[in-house]
Amino acid sequence: MDRESEWAAFEAEALPHLSALFRLAMWLVRDRAEAEDLVQDTFTQALQSFHRYDKGTNCRAWLIRVMFHTNSNRRRAKARLQLINETDVRIAETVAFEPPTPEGLTEEEVLNALRSLPPQFGEVVLLADIEDMAYKEIATTLDVPIGTVMSRLHRGRKLMRAALASYANSRGIGGHKTDEASASSVRK
Repeated sequence: MDRESEWAAFEAEALPHLSALFRLAMWLVRDRAEAEDLVQDTFTQALQSFHRYDKGTNCRAWLIRVMFHTNSNRRRAKARLQLINETDVRIAETVAFEPPTPEGLTEEEVLNALRSLPPQFGEVVLLADIEDMAYKEIATTLDVPIGTVMSRLHRGRKLMRAALASYANSRGIGGHKTDEASASSVRK
């Protein structure tokens, strides 16, 4: 069956049930905009699957089955998105604040420390701290879960602090080790 004759058959069989399907969609989702979207998705799916419809059978029942299947898929997808968003918020609320890199370090020292990081950590630190991207943007850019971004950022920053510690200590910035050395020399 060619495209035009398939469309004509679909138009003759399915479109007369549009208003009945819209009423059913309104009852299912209880929101006009969502009902319109559900009907549109149902008819799109039905048109794509129309070759499976047995001509002469109850088209309205077939369309309702397509609608219930489509609505079920939409609900599952929506539930997954909510679960992911709730998890992201909970994770973000539990992550401890990490102070920024100490001031007084040169750009060259910071860049050298950044280059010394393994690539998977360096790219996340670069995108978060240099490019000022949000976790979600980084996850999309790198095509990794947001939890992976957060983990890599935490580990990357920890590695950066370790790499920058010698530079900072040599300039007396955050010199905990220097203070301890001074305290031990005073005790002697």
